Amino acid sequence: MARTRPPERFPRLRDAALAVFAAKGLRRARMADVARALGVSTGSLYNYVESKEALFHWIVELGPGDAPPPARLPIPTPPPGATEARLRERLAEGMRLPALDAALARRRVGDVRVELLGIVREFYERVEKTRGPGAAVERSAIDQPELFEVYFRGRRELFAALERYVERRAKSGHFPGVRDPVVAARFLVESVVWFARHRFTDADPDLLPDPDTVRDEVVRRVVASFAPEENA
Repeated sequence: MARTRPPERFPRLRDAALAVFAAKGLRRARMADVARALGVSTGSLYNYVESKEALFHWIVELGPGDAPPPARLPIPTPPPGATEARLRERLAEGMRLPALDAALARRRVGDVRVELLGIVREFYERVEKTRGPGAAVERSAIDQPELFEVYFRGRRELFAALERYVERRAKSGHFPGVRDPVVAARFLVESVVWFARHRFTDADPDLLPDPDTVRDEVVRRVVASFAPEENA
């Protein structure tokens, strides 16, 4: 008979695993680290999940949503290549920005500030929503070659799309201050990612106001750096 566990334990398991993988990455993380973060013995953890690879795959499968009880316990170790394949699917969904796609397909630009605001806000909300899994996957990809190829290829595709967009609007005169589209696009990405993800794990206490205020101010300032109001 399959083992069952109270459903509220699985969000706690997910949060503990995300914290450990974000700090150490998949290669260096140990089941004992996750057990300590969860507040259980390592032996008890194996009642939930067969291996750290199984736990990482489960996190990728869940994405940023809820953590319902798995269909099978302990969570099984995936076959070779399964995690990379599922991560590739997740990244295809998560790194696609409809507002950016629409802007790249647009032949005539109306209000470029409104256009850019939609892109930056969508990107910010996507990064913030996925900040836990995103941090865990990014840290793990650094020293896992098979994950590195999947994750950083997906990230490079997003960078390339943003670079094309910035270059087009700079050439059309809508972004008058842009001199290098590659650097400008990277500035956009890193500004958003720090505030939407990394500030939540900063070692210094977070003295910033509520998340909505932070998001609105960051989005406004990023947009203004490309298209100042007087040039709208």
